[in-house]
Amino acid sequence: MQDEYRTVAREGVHETEINRSRFLCALAPAATEREAQDFVARIRKEHPTASHNCYAYVIGADASVQKASDDGEPGGTAGVPMLQMLTRREMRYVVAVVTRYYGGVKLGAGGLIRAYGGAVGEALDALGTLTRRRFRLATVTVDHQRAGKVQNDLRSTGREVRDVHYGEAVTIEIGLPDADVDAFRAWLADVTAGTAEFELGGEAYGDA
Repeated sequence: MQDEYRTVAREGVHETEINRSRFLCALAPAATEREAQDFVARIRKEHPTASHNCYAYVIGADASVQKASDDGEPGGTAGVPMLQMLTRREMRYVVAVVTRYYGGVKLGAGGLIRAYGGAVGEALDALGTLTRRRFRLATVTVDHQRAGKVQNDLRSTGREVRDVHYGEAVTIEIGLPDADVDAFRAWLADVTAGTAEFELGGEAYGDA
């Protein structure tokens, strides 16, 4: 798995105008290819009279799924430069749809490539990106007497407390970088006098 990846911070639309043609770039995070395709369908439905709704998406922290469509523009002048902009910026789990309303002036192949790729680049700049980092999920089980101090210590040292369950004992779910696991295990034994249980879970990604 990749240690980290970048994605778009939020869903949004950014508009540019080139030689009287309007280019609206809609960007959104997409966890799966199905989510990306649903977003493309939604944008197409919102712009039924547009000249073109071209799209590109990259799914997977390792960019294992990449798709692009020119939607009627000359081959390779729309979807591909959009996809190239996403991959050049190292974006993952993201979908881009550029809706073009033709303004009567032909841009030529070079102009189209610059327009579609540029629309995605400008939208990324406008909407912002964020980095998500890989971490290990882990569970700490501790008695009620020590739970409050452990939670406070976790937060004061910048650990991510994801969830807390209260039962016969208190179960605290946290996220840890792989490199910190051994040091955390030693720290936990120290602050709880060896009474806490520590269990490693799977892997996930969180905001860096």
